Amino acid sequence: MIEIKIPGRAEYKIENIVFDYNGTIAADGRINPSVREKLATLCKMAKVYVLTADTYGSAEKECQGLDLTLKTFPKDNAGDHKAEIVRGLGGMNTVCFGNGYNDVKMFQVGILSIAVLESEGMYAGLLNKADVLVRTIDDGLNLLLNTNAMVATLRA
Repeated sequence: MIEIKIPGRAEYKIENIVFDYNGTIAADGRINPSVREKLATLCKMAKVYVLTADTYGSAEKECQGLDLTLKTFPKDNAGDHKAEIVRGLGGMNTVCFGNGYNDVKMFQVGILSIAVLESEGMYAGLLNKADVLVRTIDDGLNLLLNTNAMVATLRA
């Protein structure tokens, strides 16, 4: 579990970390080695889930060897599938990472949401649903690996 105490705001007890795949932890269907390394570390701290319609058909291979749960679903209504999964995990102890239109609903369910800009872009409407915006997934992962950075960003 990852505990983050935000002075004047909230105390988060994060048991689950949910990631969108394409455009968030993967670019063109591939996970960068530095991201993979950080994901491996986070897998030791909380339960990690990767949610995807698997546009490139590479998610299973790319996530192989990581102690995480990969959940795939049909391309239609991806946003509903993601929100249902986060709701099932318990939104009040789940942080969500995403970049697309289909991440809006899961951001509304999770306790903490991090929008990732990255090279594939980000759906502009996601910004008003996110608690934090980061330039890269590496930056976002670092917020959980060094919670003082998250505290500095969100404190009252």
